[in-house]
Amino acid sequence: MHRSVDEPGFGERDGAGHGPVSVPPPYRPHPAPGDTPGHWSGIPAPPAGPWADAHGAPDPGRVDPRVLGVLLARHGWRRRGGAAGRYSRWTPPGGPGTGSGGTSLLVPESRAFPDCEDLLGEALAALAHSGTPSAREVLTGLSVPSDEIRWWRDVPPGPAGTVPWTVQEQLRSAARQLLLAGALAVRGRAGYHGARHRRPAQASLETVVVGAAPGGRGLTAFLPVQPGRPIAVRLYHALYAAREATDYQRATGGMEAFDAAVEAGVSRELTEALIALVRGTEGARVALEWAPAAGAPEGCAARPEPVEFSPGDLPALREASARYLTDEPSVPVRITGAVVRMRRSGARGDGTVRLRVLGGAEVPHVRVTLGEEAYRTAVHAHLVGLPIRVVGRLESRGGFRRLTDAAEVVPVQVDEAERDRLMKSLHENLDFFEEACGPDEE
Repeated sequence: MHRSVDEPGFGERDGAGHGPVSVPPPYRPHPAPGDTPGHWSGIPAPPAGPWADAHGAPDPGRVDPRVLGVLLARHGWRRRGGAAGRYSRWTPPGGPGTGSGGTSLLVPESRAFPDCEDLLGEALAALAHSGTPSAREVLTGLSVPSDEIRWWRDVPPGPAGTVPWTVQEQLRSAARQLLLAGALAVRGRAGYHGARHRRPAQASLETVVVGAAPGGRGLTAFLPVQPGRPIAVRLYHALYAAREATDYQRATGGMEAFDAAVEAGVSRELTEALIALVRGTEGARVALEWAPAAGAPEGCAARPEPVEFSPGDLPALREASARYLTDEPSVPVRITGAVVRMRRSGARGDGTVRLRVLGGAEVPHVRVTLGEEAYRTAVHAHLVGLPIRVVGRLESRGGFRRLTDAAEVVPVQVDEAERDRLMKSLHENLDFFEEACGPDEE
């Protein structure tokens, strides 16, 4: 069961725990039976990539049997012997009686084995037919070489030993927050990112797929090596730095280690994600495993140890989060933006405008308070379809969405295509523009 990391409906099951239920839009619809390889009816297939055929199934001719062996061992499959130096036999996690249907795989030791491709084809077909959840994870890792990030929470079980839906959603939410914190850190080190870089960071996570562990206590994210490895590497350094800074604060009461950890990628966004992960549990851990086809990145351990956090770490993480929020300085900027909203309490005096940022800052919109003359300039520029340029300071309060000390407001000439687009937007939203000028608009 694999869905995009941004889809909160991933892993929904019916009341009896019998697998995915249909989910209405905006969730991604499941393919119909027969649309996916093997017997994956109703379950999205692994994404297509250079290691997969046109249908997303791994191509036996391009699968490295050593990589397959590593993935099988990683996901709990057990090696049960075989012909030494020729092939090995693997059985699913848990062995007989686990719903695996007696699946057994023969995996050649290397591509030098005469029947290598035939054995690999049979093994991949058996994985596609297997009802074992880990089989889909192995196929995903083969289809697109991916680094894996695993979350696990120690929470009380619900009915029938499963975790309640609300608790599972808390895990998914915390996982999304942590991935976003890593993507933001790739684009720049900051104690608090706010709205900066958020859109490109979210876009960089579109290729990530996730899979829930049985019982709802765990979650695995697959980050394709291209383009997801920088995010995995940043999270590797940030998680260890956060763990060390937390230990230092608990031992000494000092926050200096959290200040230094910003360079490793620790931020308010990351500490808030860890707080969400740990809150309401007896402990949580995050583990990273590198794509075996790509190997470990430079500067990282080949087999990283899981990073664990406990409820006792929450006070330190909360203090760090508050510190990052208040200590991040404002940023001097020169912004070019299109006026999309404007408000003034009377016919004269200062007014407030909202700009859709076209350049000068990594945020989608900012709000600016302008003096009477500057406000009039912004109105005229909007009416003729021109953006404006304004100098000021992007305030961290509110998430870097407000520009203060605004000055040097001037219209900016743009090419005809952009101007026509801005004018079209004005005419299509004329009623909104008139309403936005009213006293009730924020």
